[in-house]
Amino acid sequence: MYQLNWDISFKTRTGVWNLGILAECEIEKSTKNLADIATIVLPEAVFNKVLNIQESIKRSDEVVIRLGYDNDLVTEFEGYVKEIITQDSSLKIKCEDGLFLFRNGVPNKTFKATNINTIAQYLIHNIDTSYKLVCDYNVAYEKFTIYKATGYDVLKKIQEETGADIFFNMAKKELHIHPAFTQKSGEAMYSMQHNIESSSLEYKTAEDRKVEITIESVGSDGKTVSYTTGSTGGEKINKKVGRMSKAAIKMIADNEYKNKMMSGYEGSFDAWLIPYCEPSYSIGIYDDDYPYKDARYYAESVVTKFSESGGVRTITPSIWLGHG
Repeated sequence: MYQLNWDISFKTRTGVWNLGILAECEIEKSTKNLADIATIVLPEAVFNKVLNIQESIKRSDEVVIRLGYDNDLVTEFEGYVKEIITQDSSLKIKCEDGLFLFRNGVPNKTFKATNINTIAQYLIHNIDTSYKLVCDYNVAYEKFTIYKATGYDVLKKIQEETGADIFFNMAKKELHIHPAFTQKSGEAMYSMQHNIESSSLEYKTAEDRKVEITIESVGSDGKTVSYTTGSTGGEKINKKVGRMSKAAIKMIADNEYKNKMMSGYEGSFDAWLIPYCEPSYSIGIYDDDYPYKDARYYAESVVTKFSESGGVRTITPSIWLGHG
């Protein structure tokens, strides 16, 4: 029988402060959410004495969450305290990764004939130069305007318009921007018969899917430039993006269509803390009863819940990566 363990520490203005009590903890990570977030839940009172947690930790204090079994702990989250709230007879400490810093405003600027790399470097220069940009999705913009916006607003706009995966690597202090589903950071293996506790997965073939994708942009002359790919009679996706070239619009549409048309599972499944898994992992899903479904997938989101009753990861696979 494994023994659950945890360690949660805060780097405060006066030193490192270790949490001594925990009701539960939830960590949500996704390639589509911009930020990893963590919620630490504490009882509002212990032995009828109210916890004054705000005396020890404050907003913007750094936090590290480590979870595991038998004192073999893994760093599951690094970030900052976003807010502390009292709710339903408990204290909740809401935390966010590096995006917390990028919620600050940046100077107004209009870029002409620019690209994602230049825009992201501008954010880093004006928010925190200790971060390094790792970007291999350099979509071009004919024009990009920042007006009364935060770094978060700009990153969200880029993600919505280009479909990029945008996330922070806190251990290396890196801001990552990549084409969707292309960044692979590790692997984990799962079996329907052995380490998948429950599942809502549904297998669909490419023949079952019909998708039509249209990307639109308004050019400098005021005329709409669009590109459509896919097949009619099914799901329709229409996306309006900033001022881009037709080549950039086509690249976005083709990437979106390719990712939508793979055979494979839809849904999610629950597993334990071992093996470790996070978004961008290659995950193998195997079924002794239906071996033709065995394949590897890109992990899009992972929600980890931890309490005295156990540790559970809810994993949502995305595109099919191959057999074996």
